[in-house]
Amino acid sequence: MMASADLTTAAPDVTSAPPRKVVPRRRKNRNSLTAGVLGWIVGIVFFFPVLWMVLTSFKTEADAYTSTPHLVFSPTLSQYRTVFSSGLWPYAANSAFATLVSTILVLALATPCAFALSLRPVRKTRDVLFFFISTKMLPVVAAIIPIYIASRDLHMLDNIFTLVILYTAMNLPIAVWMMRSFFLEVPGELLEAAEMDGAPLRRTVVEVILPVVAPGLAATALICCIFAWNEFFFAVNLTATQAATVPVFLVGFISSEGLYFAQLAAAATVATLPVILAGWVAQRQLVRGLSFGAIK
Repeated sequence: MMASADLTTAAPDVTSAPPRKVVPRRRKNRNSLTAGVLGWIVGIVFFFPVLWMVLTSFKTEADAYTSTPHLVFSPTLSQYRTVFSSGLWPYAANSAFATLVSTILVLALATPCAFALSLRPVRKTRDVLFFFISTKMLPVVAAIIPIYIASRDLHMLDNIFTLVILYTAMNLPIAVWMMRSFFLEVPGELLEAAEMDGAPLRRTVVEVILPVVAPGLAATALICCIFAWNEFFFAVNLTATQAATVPVFLVGFISSEGLYFAQLAAAATVATLPVILAGWVAQRQLVRGLSFGAIK
């Protein structure tokens, strides 16, 4: 009798456990189908302007200017021939130089700064970060007059290095902000293990920390490249012929005679290709970098 009582006492109380909610498989399939359809709809809505730009670049000016859009037309490459014969390459070379050099400078300056504000924090880190990001709140129009006067007095108007300096200053705050968030996700045990092994700080950062945050570096570099490549206001006000970039080249298709819509669409398609190719090549690192630390 005592043995049976012990067994009764030791038996788990299955009635107290909450019942598991079983979701039917049909409902799961329906929810996944709905999410997939909504995802495709959102993707098409966001991609439609780019698709329309590409389609317009293969039209003639007459087809591009029709009030009723022509979905069926005879494609032509004449707009691309006009774009390439209009002297695109010097503008593209200036944009590539300013973008690559400024991005390298931004990463070289932002990486140690973000490391100091994350793994080696200073006093009042929030105030320092606010100081960095507050520079992005200043309207560019308010700063163009003193920048123009300083560039004129230094004889740096229509100079590609003026754009390099401005693009570096423009992208540095956002790069520090992003890189600090990536450095905060690095486990502290890595630094402790490197210190126990006697590795100096420089070697620890280069051989231990940077490989871990490599996706974050790729994401930061790509965002800085996009901002620098697409920048228009500084380029159009501080350059003329020697240092003009691709966005300035696009303005040339807007003349007193009107807007060459098909040629502008072709030039815009060519201008966006480098950024699209860079994003496609670095898409794996970009996704890992943007989701860095989101999943523990």
